[in-house]
Amino acid sequence: MIALGLEGSANKLGVGIILHPPKGGPAQILSNIRHTFVSPPGEGFLPKDTAKHHRSWVVRLVKQALQESGVAVDDVDCICYTKGPGMGAPLQSVAVAARTLSLLWDKDLVGVNHCVGHIEMGREITSAQNPVVLYVSGGNTQVIAYASQRYRIFGEALDIAVGNCLDRFARTLNISNDPAPGYNIEQMAKKGRQLLDLPYAVKGMDCSFSGILACVDILADKLEKAGPSGWRDEVSGEVITREDLCFSLQETVFAMLVEITERAMAHVGSSQVLIVGGVGCNERLQEMMGIMARDRRGSVFATDERFCIDNGIMIAHAGLLAYRTGFTTPLDESTCTQRFRTDEVLVKWRD
Repeated sequence: MIALGLEGSANKLGVGIILHPPKGGPAQILSNIRHTFVSPPGEGFLPKDTAKHHRSWVVRLVKQALQESGVAVDDVDCICYTKGPGMGAPLQSVAVAARTLSLLWDKDLVGVNHCVGHIEMGREITSAQNPVVLYVSGGNTQVIAYASQRYRIFGEALDIAVGNCLDRFARTLNISNDPAPGYNIEQMAKKGRQLLDLPYAVKGMDCSFSGILACVDILADKLEKAGPSGWRDEVSGEVITREDLCFSLQETVFAMLVEITERAMAHVGSSQVLIVGGVGCNERLQEMMGIMARDRRGSVFATDERFCIDNGIMIAHAGLLAYRTGFTTPLDESTCTQRFRTDEVLVKWRD
């Protein structure tokens, strides 16, 4: 069976085409194309501008995906699209495109939970069996484990997502958004040497990032006002740099994520961790999680930017898994929503 997936919950528009072999076996990725709306340095991406970008590019990307995959329209079994969660206007643009293709080609529609798409793609690529999932992105931070046909949320961000925290600090430093603000923060953090004391906000199984962001923003302002002479830390006496701020922010928020993930592993008795979502590309997060997992005689699974960052193939894959169980989304119910909990989805394709 073959599915075409459309993803556009944030600033990345993705189109993917996937094939599930009739007798089982690994899924075949036939095409996975993405185009990103990049806003100017120091600015975020507004919903209306992002939606306009998606409307402008979706036809080109669908044509390119079909051409690259060598798949004819008649071969496609269903059209999968991101139902939510995400930004309202971009989600609507993609939903309209999916409905149009469904009517034009006379194909079934399948609405997909964005978070479940990340999880299922991660499981497919890494072959992780039943891991604790750390889902970290610009819009979501959740620790998840599977039980009784649901992805259960064990802990999450109480305010802003960890990716949003990093992105907003990139704006504070006026760092480029190309290719992504979080990636540029990561590269600067690799040059940092001084670990500054920032708030560490773990509350049971949940995390809070807004206070950490406010604190590091104050330090960035202090650094800017210090001028050419620089600012010396009161404790170490060392000159503090922008790279040190990025390093300190990363180390603190990632330590929090490792703590709640380890606690979830202990609770469910799992030895595997699967990291998904855009922040999952961060090599330092993978390294810190790996240290923890090795101490527990476990292992960490992660994917590269093709599958960590929002993409159409994950929507096609998760949608096709649901479609094979008989699930479809009627045209009059093919809406989208900014709030769509991971644990709301009935995962009928797993035992």
